[in-house]
Amino acid sequence: MSRTERIREAARSPLELNYFTERAAAGWRLVSLEWEREVPGETAAAPAQPARKLSPVPYGLRVSDDCQHLEENPLEMQVLKMMMEFIVQDFTLSRIATELNARELRTREGALWTQVSVFQMLTRVIDVAPEIHPTQEWAERRKQIAQVKWNS
Repeated sequence: MSRTERIREAARSPLELNYFTERAAAGWRLVSLEWEREVPGETAAAPAQPARKLSPVPYGLRVSDDCQHLEENPLEMQVLKMMMEFIVQDFTLSRIATELNARELRTREGALWTQVSVFQMLTRVIDVAPEIHPTQEWAERRKQIAQVKWNS
């Protein structure tokens, strides 16, 4: 299969018929023409602004049904809670990934968890930690962890 070559040229002066015949003789085929003109009495529209790059929705959240705000994504919040729990239990990043994969939990893209993907979630875990464990609840959880560590 042959490759198609395309070029776009800006017309700087009126085109002559011989321009088209020369191009055709060189093997080019005309596929499009674009015309423009100024309309008297109307002002030019402002040039379109380049699309602004939007931030991805933070892990653990999703766009609400009304598309106006973000709401918790229950499954992703569960994963963040597990990550936090595993970190508190002093699991390595590779072990956290293994535990999440064993529970058949996947990344937002549907991939298996890896050390790197867990590492990339650490800042998000820190962000949501106060929501996951409010101060009083965290104090109770810390006591449980301390008892488990001292008893083992």
